[in-house]
Amino acid sequence: MKKSTYVSVLVLLIFILSTIAALTWIFSNDGTDPFIFKTILWENIEIYGKGIYKHMSTDVAIQWIAQDYVTLFVWAPLLLISLYLYRRNNLKWKILLLWTLFYFFLTYLFYTAMAMYNSIFLVYVSLLCFSFFALFTIFPEISNKDIENIYECKIIVKYISAFLIINCIMIAILWLNVILPPLFDWTIYPESLQHYTTLIVQGFDLWLFLPIGFVSSIMALNKNRYWFVFVSAYIVFLSILMLALVSKIIFMANSWANVVPVIFIISVIFTISLILTSLLFMKMKEN
Repeated sequence: MKKSTYVSVLVLLIFILSTIAALTWIFSNDGTDPFIFKTILWENIEIYGKGIYKHMSTDVAIQWIAQDYVTLFVWAPLLLISLYLYRRNNLKWKILLLWTLFYFFLTYLFYTAMAMYNSIFLVYVSLLCFSFFALFTIFPEISNKDIENIYECKIIVKYISAFLIINCIMIAILWLNVILPPLFDWTIYPESLQHYTTLIVQGFDLWLFLPIGFVSSIMALNKNRYWFVFVSAYIVFLSILMLALVSKIIFMANSWANVVPVIFIISVIFTISLILTSLLFMKMKEN
């Protein structure tokens, strides 16, 4: 099987399964109204009570519902568009598909690790598997010619690197501000832990995703051209991720949650990352 055919099959499977996963929530309405649950830490948590997220806390379930809508109406169609453009064998479209796939990998990594067990657990596992192998099939296709193409955009990449360093530091401080205060006052468990076993998002961000962005940006600023690929791709992924976060915050606001100042911070990060992504793509050569 040709590599392009292999990628196409994986991407189509991801599209179909992610659509099924998103639609499952829309058509699942079993359960009750929200109810209060006392955790093992003797905290009272409101449980969502409906659909496949019926055992999730209300604020987390609302965020995941928002992400399902964004996946269904934005990123699943973008995945097909990226696949079509990828077949032109052009660097910018390789990067777009690569980091659209990374969005799916990251999303269903968190769904698999954090979601309360439900009827589509194997769908999450399959999406995680397919997106992982699609990523590692496409990434080796980036050639030395592609790297030279990105290197010619080094001025824009330097701005991207500086922005990513600031963003990674800000997010790390935000997560440490959740984790450290309870350790210092000996309460140990952050309020946001709720009835979950651990802080999945904060853990993965602090050990993997933020260090990747930070180290890649430092290396790119030191003119290591091989790291230009990571930085260029990371900013595309960040703009994709921030749109999903904006949608989550809007859904939370509709549920009367306090989203200030987070809504402004995330919106600014999304806007800047989108502008930098657009500038990078305009600067890249077609061939």
